[in-house]
Amino acid sequence: MELKLTKPICFFDLETTGIDISKDRIVEISIFKVFPNGNKESRTWLVNPEMPIPPQTTAVHGITNEKVANEPVFKELATTIHNMIKDSDLAGFNSDRFDIPLLAEELLRAGLDFDMKNRVAVDIQTIFHKKEERTLSAAYKFYCGLSLENAHSAEADTMATYEILKAQLQRYEDLPQDMRSLSEYTTRKKSVDFAGFIGLDKDNEEIFTFGKHKGAKVEKVLEAEPGYFGWIQNADFPLYTKKVLTAIKLRKLNNKLS
Repeated sequence: MELKLTKPICFFDLETTGIDISKDRIVEISIFKVFPNGNKESRTWLVNPEMPIPPQTTAVHGITNEKVANEPVFKELATTIHNMIKDSDLAGFNSDRFDIPLLAEELLRAGLDFDMKNRVAVDIQTIFHKKEERTLSAAYKFYCGLSLENAHSAEADTMATYEILKAQLQRYEDLPQDMRSLSEYTTRKKSVDFAGFIGLDKDNEEIFTFGKHKGAKVEKVLEAEPGYFGWIQNADFPLYTKKVLTAIKLRKLNNKLS
C-alpha cells in the first residue's frame, strides 16, 4: 500500500542543541520530499547554531561545535528550507511535539512566516506508539527488519521514518492512506499553538492551558485583562505561541469593527 498524496509531503528530522523549543537551535536538518507522481527529493544541511552545543547533546547525535563552526547559520538556509516545504504536508517521528515546533521557531526567527493552515502533519511515532509502543530504532527493526545504522543522524532518522510509515501502511489495513486522515490519527490533543499553551475546548474555542487562566477562553481573558497579552509577548514563550495569540486578538478587534 502506498501513500495517497494530493500534494507533496516532506519527511524531516532535526538534530539540535537541546530540547527547549524556545531556546535551542538546529545543528542538522534533513528533508525527504515525496511528490504525488512518485518523484523524490532529498536535502541535508549542517547548521551553525550560533550557540555552544552541550557535551551531553553531542554524545547523542555526534555533532560537535568544531563540525558546525564553518557551516551556514539557519538564517542563511531559511529561504531554501521554506521553499522546499511551503507546498507540502509534513511528517516526522515525534514531529508534532518537537521537530515542527522548533522548526517553526527557527523560521519565524529568520523572518519567514510559518503556519499549518493549508497543510497537515503526520507523526509516525504516534502510529507506532498506538500500535506497538517502541522507539525509532526498535520501530525500524520491527517494521522493516533492519538495524538503524547511524541513529541520531538526521538523514538516517529521516529515511528510516519514511520507510517505517510505508511498512505501517502495509501492516495495518485499517490505517488511512490520505494525509488528512493520517494527521487526525496521529494528533494527540487539540492545541492551536505547537507548544500547547493555547488549546481548544469542547466548542472548539481557544482556551489557555496554563497558569492562572487555565481553562479560560482566550478572547474573554484578553478583553478582561488586556495586560495579560503584553505579559505573554514580553515573556519567554515560543514565537509561534505569540503569533497565534496576536492573531486571536486581531480577530476579536476586527469582529468589533465589522
